[in-house]
Amino acid sequence: MERNTCGASTIVLLTLLQGFLASDAVEVQPSMNPAVAGSTVTLSLFPPVTLTSGNWAVRETFILTWLGEQQAVFPGYTGRASVNVTTGALTLSSLTVTDSGVYKVQSGDPLLNANVSLTVVEPISNVTLNVNQSYLIELQTSGLIKCSVSTGSSLFFLWMNGSSEVTAGDRVQFTDGNSTLNIVSVSRYDSGPFRCDVSNPISNGTSDSVNFTISYGPDNMRLTVNGLNTTSFSAGSNLSMLCFTESNPPAHFQWTFRGNIVNVTGTMLELFNVREDQSGPYSCLAFNNLTNLHSNVTTHITISKSEQLEVNVFLLPLLMAGIFQINLALSVPRLL
Repeated sequence: MERNTCGASTIVLLTLLQGFLASDAVEVQPSMNPAVAGSTVTLSLFPPVTLTSGNWAVRETFILTWLGEQQAVFPGYTGRASVNVTTGALTLSSLTVTDSGVYKVQSGDPLLNANVSLTVVEPISNVTLNVNQSYLIELQTSGLIKCSVSTGSSLFFLWMNGSSEVTAGDRVQFTDGNSTLNIVSVSRYDSGPFRCDVSNPISNGTSDSVNFTISYGPDNMRLTVNGLNTTSFSAGSNLSMLCFTESNPPAHFQWTFRGNIVNVTGTMLELFNVREDQSGPYSCLAFNNLTNLHSNVTTHITISKSEQLEVNVFLLPLLMAGIFQINLALSVPRLL
């Protein structure tokens, strides 16, 4: 009794080993992998073998079975699956993305068990971008862009800002399989242009570019006087004070002198034939009506008496005396 049990176990073990050996010896080779959705693929056995029976399945779902010249196709594959009853090659047409999976062929004569993983990919078409809002305020709002395709599967998303790749960071986040780009608390340098490049193993596509309009400033203010670094000038000079700031949209300007508003609202304040009493602090104030931010810059102007004028006043008595002496000399008759 024990000998029979031992003999049966040995037969089962030998059968399993033969199956494993057959599986290792024979491979399933798709005519294309990945396969394009809508196309036809053939799964062939290599090296070629002659089979008298067997069955094909994918993800534990039977596709068809055959015995000799007869074959039966299971529901769901009628009209698009067939087998070469001699070689065991499976042909599957009108592929869809759901046809992706592990395909397994089994046969008892000869003993065979082999499989292959097949991927069916849909070509990409019509890559588009959708922006939550185009007008943003620096450090106050976030920018969200969604990338989508009309058709396509197994998608890989790459985001570009101009010619530079956008990478994740403290303020840059990717969600939904990298199809959504979120820029938290945008800065003025996040305006774009942004685009989305989408690819899969069989195709690729690129969206049109989009830009953000980002309001910022005013900040980084500067004030120059006559385009010079000095703030000391002589009485009688003409002064042109020019105010610079970084702001989008352009800032509104107001000038003050010693804290009092000057009736000038542009970027330039001009003073002609200045006097000493016009010395003091001049301030340029800038305001952005979208960010509701303001900034200012101040310069202290010193206006002194003209050195040329002081010299002339000092020399005037001497000049007058000299002129008097010349006139006197001319008025005395010469002695012959």
